Amino acid sequence: MTLHDQSVCAILLDIEGTTTPLDFVYKALFPYARSHLRQFLSRHLLSPEVGADIAELHAEHRMDTEQGLNPPRWCDNTPEEELESVVEYIEWLMDRDRKSRSLKSLQGRIWEEGYKRGELRGQVFDDVPRALERWQKQEKKISIFSSGSVLAQKLLFTHATAGDLSRHISHYFDTTAGSKTDKRSYQKIASVLQLSPSEIVFISDVSIELDAAKSAGMHTLLCLRAGNRPQPASTHMLIQTLDEVFP
Repeated sequence: MTLHDQSVCAILLDIEGTTTPLDFVYKALFPYARSHLRQFLSRHLLSPEVGADIAELHAEHRMDTEQGLNPPRWCDNTPEEELESVVEYIEWLMDRDRKSRSLKSLQGRIWEEGYKRGELRGQVFDDVPRALERWQKQEKKISIFSSGSVLAQKLLFTHATAGDLSRHISHYFDTTAGSKTDKRSYQKIASVLQLSPSEIVFISDVSIELDAAKSAGMHTLLCLRAGNRPQPASTHMLIQTLDEVFP
């Protein structure tokens, strides 16, 4: 099905399963972050930025403990014990695919080093570069909303195998804008873009996220890529490729 609605002047894109294969995220990016985690933290444990992430993780750990979730024990009597505690807790969060802001921030920092060393290249579906190019020529504002940090988003599109795609993207939003399943997040994004929600279409592979965007007044498209997780029946318009959106 093709989207032609000319009242839409902005396109908001999810990443996983929409612009980028799930396998790249779960079989390349996440394992890379896990395998480089201890080495990265041992080098940067005392940096202010990483220290702020760790302080936030410690607070999250206390909440998990209070809620009876039984996270790994946190001990910070020595730098060595703190390092081990942070590594074990982060791995525990990653095992649960927790959408933790501080976890996503640290993952982004690790991936940044990987991209700079040429060990990572951002993967996107073949239709993504031509869609971004086409929408920009149509003067559509293109933005990203992902649970990954803004840094991680920028790295993926800047270092894509298809070349630097970041020139097409005007705004990046992560969970500092709110949960992807909360309609207020989409209202906030529309406000930042200085648009009415009805002027924006959100494209995602997750129907519960689209439900929130639709309740905020946005147009929605459910992206059905090969390898995406099955979604419950919904009223969202279905697409299989971005070639169907403002062709």
